Amino acid sequence: MTSVVISGSGFFAPDSVISNEELVASYNQHVEEFNNDNAAAIAAGELTEKQPSSPEFILKASGIERRHVVDKAGILDTLRLQPEIESRDDEQTGIQAEMAVAAAREALQKAGKQPEDVDMLLVACSNMQRAYPAVAIEVQNALGCGGYAYDLNVACSSATFGLQSAVAAISTGQAKCALVLSPEICSAHLNFSNRDCHFIFGDACTAMVIEPQASCTAQGAWEVLDTKLFTQFSNNIRNNFGFLNSSESPPREKDDTLFKQNGRSVFKEVSPAVAQLVSERIEATGLKTDDISRFWLHQANINMNNLIVKRILGREATTEEAPVELNEYANTSSAGCVIAFHHHNDDLPPGSVGVMSSFGAGYSIGCAILKRLS
Repeated sequence: MTSVVISGSGFFAPDSVISNEELVASYNQHVEEFNNDNAAAIAAGELTEKQPSSPEFILKASGIERRHVVDKAGILDTLRLQPEIESRDDEQTGIQAEMAVAAAREALQKAGKQPEDVDMLLVACSNMQRAYPAVAIEVQNALGCGGYAYDLNVACSSATFGLQSAVAAISTGQAKCALVLSPEICSAHLNFSNRDCHFIFGDACTAMVIEPQASCTAQGAWEVLDTKLFTQFSNNIRNNFGFLNSSESPPREKDDTLFKQNGRSVFKEVSPAVAQLVSERIEATGLKTDDISRFWLHQANINMNNLIVKRILGREATTEEAPVELNEYANTSSAGCVIAFHHHNDDLPPGSVGVMSSFGAGYSIGCAILKRLS
């Protein structure tokens, strides 16, 4: 069996940052305007009065303090409440491909690889900016990679599902070097007028280079000891945006084509499922929970992550054991677990073992057990 490694990782985030205080100020202004404009309907019981938010509520509910976004002004504009992204013609590189190229170049540099070494490229993320041509093929062209490329969407678990796909392809000889890229522009699918979720997401892109251990020349590579994927259908996290929207009669409300979730049900149902899957894979790999130096978890919610690791370890985890990126970047969907890995793996010595895990809409759960080689 071919030993497969992650030989490099990369990261890109937009420069624009929105703090909780800025987001709440905009949201509360929207609430005041909405309630004033609809006072009669609210008094008649035809509409529900909107309630204001606070930075303290957001921090307690999620652990998020700020988020990086592709456009700050449009999101904070109460007449727009969504990012404003300049249209590009078909000959220009798309914004997702642009983000992916930036993250890919860092990952390739760390892996000691050139774009022409790559013969498999996946864009694995929760939202693609178009149906076709595949964003992955656009990135392949922009970088100058060979082989083949395709898009993959399993919502917040896309990166780990992409990792498993790359590992399988390399193990069977279908590819010699793979790039898994997760350019997430989550702010564009977020309903900034919804108090329960307007604070959740940020924008970012991650990259991983995956190759056989035999061809790896990079220091600090991580061998992929085990991967496991799981899905189970649920409507508790949903986004109904799609190419059929314009054909549906009656047409959907805009809110129905944006992110929505039943957060309490997700917390209750997904947390134990993730803990169980990770625990099973640790045991199946011949390891014990005490052998795990680090958990790079999907950065969805601090309370959820704390509960998952507590179930696995039987105790509270330290921030060194389960690093947090939520406070700076918010939930970046599939990119989150890779951001945690990218920023928190260099300090571990050879022989250390860590777990990368994602979870999200679907439901979908991905798990990879990694061992540092040198």
